[in-house]
Amino acid sequence: MKQVKVDLNPFYKFASEHVGVGVHAVDPKGKTILYNKKMKDIEGFDFEELADRSLLEMFRFDQAESTLLKVLQSGSPVLNSKQTYWNRKGQEITTINDTYPVFENGQMIGAIELARDVTTLEKVVYQPLKKYEEPITFNSITAVSASMKKVIATAEKAALAKLPVLLVGESGTGKELIAEAIHRAHYDGSEEMSVLFSHGTTVESIAQLSEEMKKKTGGTVYCERIDMLTIPMQLKLLEMVKEHSGSDTYFIASVGEDPVELISGKKLLKELYYFFSAMAIPIQPLRRRKEDIMPFVSDYFSRHRMKFGSMVRQVDGQVEKLLLSYDWPGNLKELELLLDEITSMLTTEETVGVELLPYHFKLKTEKKGTLQPEDFIVQSHKELLPLEEYLFEAEIYYLQKAMDLHNGNVTKAAAALGMSRQNLQYRLRKIKKNEGQT
Repeated sequence: MKQVKVDLNPFYKFASEHVGVGVHAVDPKGKTILYNKKMKDIEGFDFEELADRSLLEMFRFDQAESTLLKVLQSGSPVLNSKQTYWNRKGQEITTINDTYPVFENGQMIGAIELARDVTTLEKVVYQPLKKYEEPITFNSITAVSASMKKVIATAEKAALAKLPVLLVGESGTGKELIAEAIHRAHYDGSEEMSVLFSHGTTVESIAQLSEEMKKKTGGTVYCERIDMLTIPMQLKLLEMVKEHSGSDTYFIASVGEDPVELISGKKLLKELYYFFSAMAIPIQPLRRRKEDIMPFVSDYFSRHRMKFGSMVRQVDGQVEKLLLSYDWPGNLKELELLLDEITSMLTTEETVGVELLPYHFKLKTEKKGTLQPEDFIVQSHKELLPLEEYLFEAEIYYLQKAMDLHNGNVTKAAAALGMSRQNLQYRLRKIKKNEGQT
C-alpha cells in the first residue's frame, strides 16, 4: 500500500498557535520569524510590529535584557530564566523562559524562546507566609538558631510589656514577620496592623494615618525602614508618634543597619531612635545563622503541599550543600524567592535535585564568595585564578571575616582593618552590587 505523504506545516502552525506557552523565534540577525498568540497575550505585541524590527535595534541600549540575543551571541541555551517586566499593556508580567539556539547542517539559523507565564502564581506566592492565608505568629517563624530563639523571646516580652520596638536587621531578614508576630501576640488578631512603607511614606500619608488613629482605640503601627526616610520626613513621623504615644496605639519600627552608625552618618534622627529604642531587637543575617536554612526549607515545602497539593518534601544532598555554602546576601527573602522559583517548575517531584535549581543560582554558587582560607594559598596542584578575580575573592573573604568577628559593627570592623567607616561601607556596597549582578 502506497503511503501518502502528509504536509505537516498546518499541524505545526495549529500547535504553535494553541500551545500553552509563548513562542518567539528569530533569525541570526534578530529579526522575528515566529511569534505565537500566547506570546502576544504575554507581551502585548503584534507580529507585524516586530517583523520589521530587529532585536538588536529594540535592545540597543541593554542587550543583556534579551535572552534571545544572549543565545544568538553565545550559541548556548539559557534555561529556566525568570524575568519580571512591564508588558506593552502596562501590566507587570513574570515568565520563566527556556531559550535555545537552532541549528541546521551545523549552522545556527536562529534562536527560539519558550515562555511560561507564571504571573498569577507569583502573586500567590510572593509575600512570605501570607500566601498560605494564615496569621503570622511566633510559632509561624522558623527559629532553630540560638540568635533567632533570642529574638523570639525578646519580642514576646516586648509584646507583653507593650514597649515600642526597634527591629534592626538587613533587608530580607524577616523584620516584617517579627513585627506582625508582636502585633498578633498583643492584640490576638482582633486588630489589623497599619504599615508605613518607607518607599511610599509622604506627609499626607502620615497625616491620614494620624487621623485614622484618632477615630479608633488601639492598633499597631509598623514604620518600615525609618532610616530610608529623609530627615524632614522623620521629623514629621516623630511628631505623629509623640502625639499618639499616650494612646493605646502600639508602635514598631525597623532600620537596616546599626542605629548608632545611622545616627552618626546623619541618616537617622536621634530623637526618633530614642522613641523606639525602649526595646531594640537585632536580627542576625542568614549567613550567621545557617542552621535556620533547612528547617525553613522544610516548613516552606510543608505549606506548599497543603496549599497546592504538591508532592515535594525535601532537597537532595547536593542541593542542601549548595544552600548551606551560599552566603545569602538577600537573606530569608532571597531564599524564599528561590523556593518560589523552584516550586513553580515542579510537577510530581518529591525531591528537589540540582536540575531544578535556576541557572542564575547555579552561577552564583559556582563563583563568587565561595573560597576558603586555604584557597588563598598558591599551591602547585591548583589552577591559578586571574589576578583580578583572586584579589576580589580575597577581599570578599577578608572583609566578611572582619564583619563577622565584630558582629556586623561597621565602625569596629573598620578600625580593626585600619580604614575609615565610609571606605569600608563603600567596599561592602561594591561587593553586594557585584553579587547581585552575578
